[in-house]
Amino acid sequence: MEIFHRTSLAEELATHILDDDLAPASSGLFLGARRRIGKSTFLQQDLCPELRRRGAVVIYADLWDNRDRDPGDVIIDAIREELAHHEGVVLRFARAAGMEKVSVGGVSFTMDRVGLGREVSLSKALAMLSDESKRMIVLIVDEAQHALTTEKGSNSLYALKAARDRLNMGPHHGLRIVATGSNPDKLAVLVEWKDQAFFCAPLREFPAMGADYLRWLVGRAPTSAGLSIEFLDGLFQRSGCRPEWMQDGLSSIAYRNDWTEAEARRVFADTVESHAQMWVNKLLGMVGLLSPLQSAVLRVLAAQGQRFVPFWTRTMETYRLVIELDDGNEATEPINIQTVQEALETLRKKGFLWCSVHGAYALEEFGIKEALEEGGLLTESTKRVTRMGRHPALSAEAID
Repeated sequence: MEIFHRTSLAEELATHILDDDLAPASSGLFLGARRRIGKSTFLQQDLCPELRRRGAVVIYADLWDNRDRDPGDVIIDAIREELAHHEGVVLRFARAAGMEKVSVGGVSFTMDRVGLGREVSLSKALAMLSDESKRMIVLIVDEAQHALTTEKGSNSLYALKAARDRLNMGPHHGLRIVATGSNPDKLAVLVEWKDQAFFCAPLREFPAMGADYLRWLVGRAPTSAGLSIEFLDGLFQRSGCRPEWMQDGLSSIAYRNDWTEAEARRVFADTVESHAQMWVNKLLGMVGLLSPLQSAVLRVLAAQGQRFVPFWTRTMETYRLVIELDDGNEATEPINIQTVQEALETLRKKGFLWCSVHGAYALEEFGIKEALEEGGLLTESTKRVTRMGRHPALSAEAID
């Protein structure tokens, strides 16, 4: 399938990443964007080729496509795969291990010696790669927040920080870490928590596609359809800037060349709207199967974002408000640390939320919040906190 290339953005980011004079770039670059807006496609099809064109050694690790594996292993294996492509590095590893006579491709030295707690640390391995290639290394970790869901993944980030510090000083040629995530709240844990490896690294929003993309779509539509950028822009916003939905809209009118403008626009719009409604209805249907407490916890998390403190007394009272005021139910389930913990774990298993090994929570993806908003489930009660202490009568005075 033909894809839309974002050449200008790739050039801009490549300059930012590789420029030795930009101190923030050497700390790492974190890009937050909702899922399904073409971020991974851009990384693989535009940014990686541009970085390689400029001479960088590029290593790409996708933690989302490998969710059945420990994210730490995914990162380590991506580094090992790149190392194996450099004969000189393999020979240096082998000789460092006391193997003077080795043949590349043989069994005398295997890359599983490289990694966390192995004979060759990630920092040393990347330093050897830097020295051998005499080029800057750029490691791109897609959906990097998944690294925080396991101890090994979290430790791999500290190992990469050590490698970054080592390669950006002294005789080496530099290491840049580029990380992306589907929810800014999740990425924020990586750069805003002082105990994290990349504390204070720059976090910026990954830009959604704009007028250039819509112009590209117009150029691929039947001429008789009479599509315009102005018409498509509203639908693109309705789609949450998801190119897949817009591509389906284009496919729905591609089989004819004799559309009237009104017909083509109706069919295109109906296709996008159908996707939007199916997404919202599917998610709201899943929410409807949750227990009252699970539903309340999800909605409060969605409404409060980074301000969400799940086990705080005031938050417990907020759950009760949502159940009794918004839903009109009696809070028959006990609301305490244990039941809230159980609710959070259920929501994680059902794919509603993400949890780090450090106890930080965030929505699995931003689109969940939009669906809850469209369904009218994010009310003033979900956004507010009650006074400390016992829950009095559920009245306006109970809300700050």
